[in-house]
Amino acid sequence: MERLQKVIAHAGITSRRKAEEYILAGRVKVNGQVVKELGVKVGKHDTVEVDQVPIYQEEYGYYLLYKPKGVISAVADDKGRKVVTDLLPMVKERIYPVGRLDYDTSGILLLTNDGDFAQRLTHPKHEVDKVYVAKVKGIATKSALNPLTKGIKIEGKKTSPAKYAILSVDPHTNHSIVELTIHEGRNHQVKNMLQAVGLPVQKLKREKYGELTLQGLRPGEYRELNKKEISQLLNQSK
Repeated sequence: MERLQKVIAHAGITSRRKAEEYILAGRVKVNGQVVKELGVKVGKHDTVEVDQVPIYQEEYGYYLLYKPKGVISAVADDKGRKVVTDLLPMVKERIYPVGRLDYDTSGILLLTNDGDFAQRLTHPKHEVDKVYVAKVKGIATKSALNPLTKGIKIEGKKTSPAKYAILSVDPHTNHSIVELTIHEGRNHQVKNMLQAVGLPVQKLKREKYGELTLQGLRPGEYRELNKKEISQLLNQSK
């Protein structure tokens, strides 16, 4: 069961706040009866009308995409570039990405049409770990990376403490592979954090989101999340 105003907003009729105004103005019916109270909840089998027009209650969908490089984390692009929803042509719901990955970053990207779910996972106060693996220029050392575990200032704002692991170091090519675990989602955050400690990122992949991994998927492939995975993500977001 969902609140009536949320159902109206989810159907794309108007915003949730505007839907509340519609309800209070007597413009909404549930099963043929005018409803003027904001606390009413409706289910999938209820008929909801706005201004005498029935609305379609779309089912929620939750998907995990292995985003490849060279794809925009959006549902449309004014430059005509490929967007992530182009990779899910069989999905009927009007899904959108939960957060984003940069154009040149690959890895796990979640997509849904459940606004509350997306908000829960992307709001700064919720802490769902995200694990990235980066190829960086330079020799990664503990002394260089340790400041990230306490948080560093980027564009005037301090990051939350991160975890790191040095996976490999190649002195001959002057490159390292570093794993970084964060729970924030600021713009270019991983790149900016590693750049700040003298290790510019040359290649970046998000390997893990909560307990979700890319196992069984190749770049450009996707799968639907099951109920257990959805519950785990919601439980992990504090």
